[in-house]
Amino acid sequence: MKKTLLAVTAACVALCSCQNREEMELKNLLDDLQAKIQPVRTASAVAYWLGTTEGDELQFEKYAQENQKLTQITSDKVIFGELKKFKESGKIKDSLLLRQLEVVYNMFLGNQAAPELLNKIIERSSKLEQKYSAYRADYKGKKITDNEVENILKTSIVNSDLEAVWYAHKAIGREVAQDVIEIVKLRNEVSRSLGFENYHKMSLELSGQNPDEISALFEELDNMTRDGFAALKGEMDAILAKRLNIKVEDMMPWHYQGRFFQEAPDIYPVDLNKYYKGKNLEQLTIDYYKGMGIDVSDMMSRSSLYPKEGKNQHAYCTAIDGAGDIRVMCNIVDNESWMGTMLHEFGHAAYAQGHDNPQNPYFLREAAHIFTTEAIAELFGRFSRNPEWMQKMLGLSDEEKSSISEACVKSSRLQQLVMSRWVQVVYRFEESMYADPDQDLNALWWRLVEKYQMLTKPEGRNEPDWASKIHIALYPCYYHNYLLGEIFASQMHYYITDNIVGSKDYASECYIGNAEVGKWFIEKIFKPGMRYQWNDMIERATGEKLTAKYYKMQFVD
Repeated sequence: MKKTLLAVTAACVALCSCQNREEMELKNLLDDLQAKIQPVRTASAVAYWLGTTEGDELQFEKYAQENQKLTQITSDKVIFGELKKFKESGKIKDSLLLRQLEVVYNMFLGNQAAPELLNKIIERSSKLEQKYSAYRADYKGKKITDNEVENILKTSIVNSDLEAVWYAHKAIGREVAQDVIEIVKLRNEVSRSLGFENYHKMSLELSGQNPDEISALFEELDNMTRDGFAALKGEMDAILAKRLNIKVEDMMPWHYQGRFFQEAPDIYPVDLNKYYKGKNLEQLTIDYYKGMGIDVSDMMSRSSLYPKEGKNQHAYCTAIDGAGDIRVMCNIVDNESWMGTMLHEFGHAAYAQGHDNPQNPYFLREAAHIFTTEAIAELFGRFSRNPEWMQKMLGLSDEEKSSISEACVKSSRLQQLVMSRWVQVVYRFEESMYADPDQDLNALWWRLVEKYQMLTKPEGRNEPDWASKIHIALYPCYYHNYLLGEIFASQMHYYITDNIVGSKDYASECYIGNAEVGKWFIEKIFKPGMRYQWNDMIERATGEKLTAKYYKMQFVD
């Protein structure tokens, strides 16, 4: 009996020793990879930052070079073989090591194609980035920025001007479409070489999403929003047609106050921009987050926030080094839209500040998923048109707040439905484009626009208008995450309002000055980073896995 016990003990020790050895070897491999990858990622992020904020072509070249270095590391077949061995061994029991292994394995899997093919994609993407950054619409013989295009579309009631500036913006499509198609085919070539049907399916699967489940969710959302959107679209058309002095049946895409009809037109009798005129959007952003115990001032000081020549006209947040250097790029104008953008981008920044901490292993210093950081950004971005938020942050009187409340509620619902239908277009376009990039993409785009956005195609129009949307070219298979983010944002909002604030005031609640809300965000969402699968993180934070029921309750019912 004693011999048997000793034998069992020895076997257990040997087994534990073997597992510890396997785990130690994996940890050493991950440490080596961090030492190689972190400085390259940092150099790439810095080059992209300088390229987009300064318009420096040399920085775009460096950005491409650093990405090629990163691809060279992550395409190493020997290292991938080691990762695969660990993954299939079943001997890694530590949950944190297993999660790192999963993340790094997928990172390497996506780069196991021929290096020359991957480098070709990087080079062409960098050149395409320059084209989008440098493009300015030619309107009445003058080069104008995207902000200026948007301003004309929002404020002009001269039909010829609206049509002309819309067409001027779309002209970028002709300049980049062929480049985009070539990159799409290269991405597909990479995907097929790795055993995936196409790039769209691969990108979802490697990010932890099931393509069939996402498509099913989009069918549910289509059915959920179609009738409500159609009713609002009819109301919208009547109001805009009257304003423009045209017939409803003559409404065209340039009449909806935006380049893509991705945001709600101003059809309700309230001008929110006037409340932000002359306001310091930087300080408002700092003060709001500080009230919840989230300090964004240091990140604000590193950021590039105002328009200048050659600068990229969009907005983004970047975590430069995975160690706390977080920056935001904006092109601030003192209006409601840019207030929303500031709250949005510094929501990303607050999330990054939380997960970029030494307690998280380097490869888990990311959001649980792309759409979870979008959810945070979208949740905070909603408050720029929340009357309660505006009263407390801007000092509106009770009378002013009352005068805008109904319009704000209506415009928020309209915004969500407009955005939801627009995302349907982009998601389904990319899904179909990657399935068959040789089809008539111009016709595909307008079929989807007509079906989901219910817009009228300009007669005889046969141009690559789809290519005027930068995300399709350079941030592929990403856009559906915005809508998933809105769904999660509503889920968080209902949880916070019910369980932390306890106000049950879903329409007005905006968490101002509530440190307990900030603590919940930091502890439950931000700090965990990628420690858990995204749906596990959501369930840990809210008690439920991702569900669309709160989005429906907030914006559809």
